[in-house]
Amino acid sequence: MHEDYKYKDITGRIIGASMEVHKILGNGFQEVIYQRALEIELPLFDLEYKREFVMPIFYRGVRIGTRRVDFLIKDIISLEIKAVIKLEDVHFAQAINYLEAYNLEIGLLINFGSKSLEFKRLINSKYNPVNP
Repeated sequence: MHEDYKYKDITGRIIGASMEVHKILGNGFQEVIYQRALEIELPLFDLEYKREFVMPIFYRGVRIGTRRVDFLIKDIISLEIKAVIKLEDVHFAQAINYLEAYNLEIGLLINFGSKSLEFKRLINSKYNPVNP
């Protein structure tokens, strides 16, 4: 069964780069180590990115703070990475909240902490392309 996901080429390359990092490093390091390794790997997969990109958080049109997304890929995909034994509901909720706060349509949550790389494609059901 063939499914056509929006930005599947980009998300596929992000996952590929992450798999390469996990293959080389394995699990057991702190999140920052995987961030630094991805900084090296992402360009090899022809992916432009911003690391720890500061994004404003708004509430009812008022800026109330900021948050740093781990990676913003090609200015359209949020990449949140973890280095935990098992992804929990709170990690998914956090990643979805960031998509909503930044009004991004697609995101990835990738966990380097388990024996096998875990990844989850996230979709912002509240995405509004008219109001970026």
